[in-house]
Amino acid sequence: MQQFQPAIPLSGTTVVVVGSGEEAENKVRLFRTSPARVVWRTLDRQEPVTPDLAHAEIVSGGRVPLGAFRGARLVFIGVEDETLARRLAARARRSGALVNVVDNIALCDFHTPAIIDRGAVTVALATGGTAPILARDIRAAVEGVIPPGAGLLAEAADSLRATVKQVLPAVQRRRRFWEQALRGPAARLADRGDAPATRRALLQALDRFQDQASPEGVVHLVGAGPGDPELLTVKAQRLIRDADVIVHDRLVSPEIIDRARRDALRIDVGKTKGRHPVPQERITDILIEQARLGRRVVRLKGGDSFIFGRGGEEVEAVRAAGIEVDVTPGISAALACAASAQVPLTHRDHAQAVTFVTGQPKPGGEGAHFRALSAPNHTVAIYMGVATAEPTMRALIEGGRDAATPVAVIENGTRPDERVLTGRLDDLAGLVAREAVTGPAVIIVGEVARAAEARALVRAAIEEQAA
Repeated sequence: MQQFQPAIPLSGTTVVVVGSGEEAENKVRLFRTSPARVVWRTLDRQEPVTPDLAHAEIVSGGRVPLGAFRGARLVFIGVEDETLARRLAARARRSGALVNVVDNIALCDFHTPAIIDRGAVTVALATGGTAPILARDIRAAVEGVIPPGAGLLAEAADSLRATVKQVLPAVQRRRRFWEQALRGPAARLADRGDAPATRRALLQALDRFQDQASPEGVVHLVGAGPGDPELLTVKAQRLIRDADVIVHDRLVSPEIIDRARRDALRIDVGKTKGRHPVPQERITDILIEQARLGRRVVRLKGGDSFIFGRGGEEVEAVRAAGIEVDVTPGISAALACAASAQVPLTHRDHAQAVTFVTGQPKPGGEGAHFRALSAPNHTVAIYMGVATAEPTMRALIEGGRDAATPVAVIENGTRPDERVLTGRLDDLAGLVAREAVTGPAVIIVGEVARAAEARALVRAAIEEQAA
């Protein structure tokens, strides 16, 4: 994070704008709906007072007198003379104001963000002053998903905050109430602009919530996908945001974990090959213990919980403890990595079946039946197969698979450091060793893997032309 955007209360404050022309007008217009006193010093120009500028006190002509910035919270300076701008900025700072000098990042205490104004709800987007047009484009995209009544809803909630705190003294219980109430009928009434009905709906929600028993804990098994945060499902994002506790694996990216609330408890139960600091039995105990405290627990797993994620074992254990458990699917690694590498797992000309295989079967358990996977029109997607590449390669060939079958190794699929390596089945172990594959990887065996070779050739040609 290169910048931090504080929310500055404007009630009872003064904002001073110095300068003339379009840039100064835009700064004055920015505070049209705010409760702040806006003073616009136009210096030597008489500016026309249009309706969207009428909220400002306009002082035209002359110098900026001593004391002009006294009591100001924010000062915007839009003058072309940099020497004058520096002098005015220094005076404003001595008066205790934060200063923005238009088009001069070095002289700014803060940058003017692109703002979405919903009254009590304000969304600000900033690029540190380096790309304001980009910030405006992002604002346009975000604005469409913020309900029109968000500000009214926030105002109604604020008017009831003391009442709710008195009725529901426990912080966690209050949070549960607000999550229910702000997503219920009150939100729809706020979108219609009906302030009295919005407030009544929140009070009715409070009455209903009081009658409910203390909330019971719940465990959500959530598939986090292959690592790219944009591949999370909408439901997964909501559950992560609302969770009281996040129990996560090593393969879940920090960008996804950071979507949780700041006050959510984060428990790392990640494993690596040969190192299991938190045994599986202890993981299920943690889920049960946290849920019994009345908390919403999200068990966050890379890919999909029910494909080589031991999700089935965790569901059975939590359910046996008498705790509600819910499963939210995620995009499994084989699907995501193949799509990212543009490798079709099935293809009418090459593959009429696909099988997901683990390279790490249960210790002492039975491995895959590779003879059943030997048909040339059958794609095999191998999870956790890097460490067992050599025995898997031998087993497939001994099972009848052609040694020249194409293979693709997709490391860190969908992430910025994704690598797609291609070769033949009889050189799979050598390929993994030569390329020092260490990250999580999916190995694809079958004719469809030729698509990865074709993609690599096209990329190489494009890079050569660019050079």
